[in-house]
Amino acid sequence: MRIVSGIQPTGNLHLGNYLGAIRNWVAMQDEVSAQGGQCLYFLADLHAISMPHTPADLAANTREMVAALVACGIDPDRSILFNQAQVPQHAELQWLLNGTARMGWLNRMTQWKDKAGKNREGASVALFTYPVLQAADVLLYGATHVPVGDDQKQHLELARDIAQKFNNDFCAPDAPLFTLPAPFIPPEAARIMSLRDGTAKMSKSDPSDMSRINMTDSADTIMQKVRKAKTDPEPLPADKTELDARPEAKNLVAIYAAMAGSNVDGVLATFGGEGFGRFKPALGELLVEKLGPINARFLELREDREALDAILRQGSEKARALAVPMLGRTYAALGLVRG
Repeated sequence: MRIVSGIQPTGNLHLGNYLGAIRNWVAMQDEVSAQGGQCLYFLADLHAISMPHTPADLAANTREMVAALVACGIDPDRSILFNQAQVPQHAELQWLLNGTARMGWLNRMTQWKDKAGKNREGASVALFTYPVLQAADVLLYGATHVPVGDDQKQHLELARDIAQKFNNDFCAPDAPLFTLPAPFIPPEAARIMSLRDGTAKMSKSDPSDMSRINMTDSADTIMQKVRKAKTDPEPLPADKTELDARPEAKNLVAIYAAMAGSNVDGVLATFGGEGFGRFKPALGELLVEKLGPINARFLELREDREALDAILRQGSEKARALAVPMLGRTYAALGLVRG
């Protein structure tokens, strides 16, 4: 098994990032390496330039994301951790696959429609061809499995379509070049909502810092944010179905369950009938206990630019060792003459 997954480097990492994606990466690393497989995790900095960005912020956010991943448990000795920009074979393979991808396929991508909005003529070409780069990201390494959520299923299907068409067009029937990656459905990721609005996703773009638990928050700040999190006057119910009409309460219970390694039923078995005056301190203390070591390691690593660059450099060397042979075979399959 070889798993390949990427994440865009964004600043101001928060609890939603950790519970929604990063924690699952750590679990996959442990499971796959124990089975003799391999995980490749990359910072999708080439994808990031498909939208307006500030160069200095992108560089800083890339290093910050590395610090966060390592602090959360990604081990560069057991997983290959790198950024796309140091492995130019990603961009090269994308160009080669552009000859196989079809405009109609890309036009159907819902994320293209969502991100471009009504101003499609003003969107970048990179945004339109983003899914072809995603296909290159996984086909370059012969990925057998790719973690997917609901928003990425369509892109994995496109990668499989591109791989299948390329194999049919340029390879012998008994010697396909590209592996068709299968979806890897990770354990259900907790969907963490804003502490100020239980109907909105926790986000770094929310103007209120009180809406999120940041990876850099101190213990006192975490306790304060939980204490001031929006709730309602009713006690917690014993039945989880009663939380459906109470989004803020449902969110806090979900956070507790995720951090405790439990589930909503288990949390309500302990706190059902209790008011938030008891529940909020318990939640705050749990967050401080679980996030404290991660926070300390993250803050330490974030200041060590030399160490972060070394991690990326070493990971990129390992990634290129896998990427170069596959890219060479792709050039050859297309009849492109190289020295």
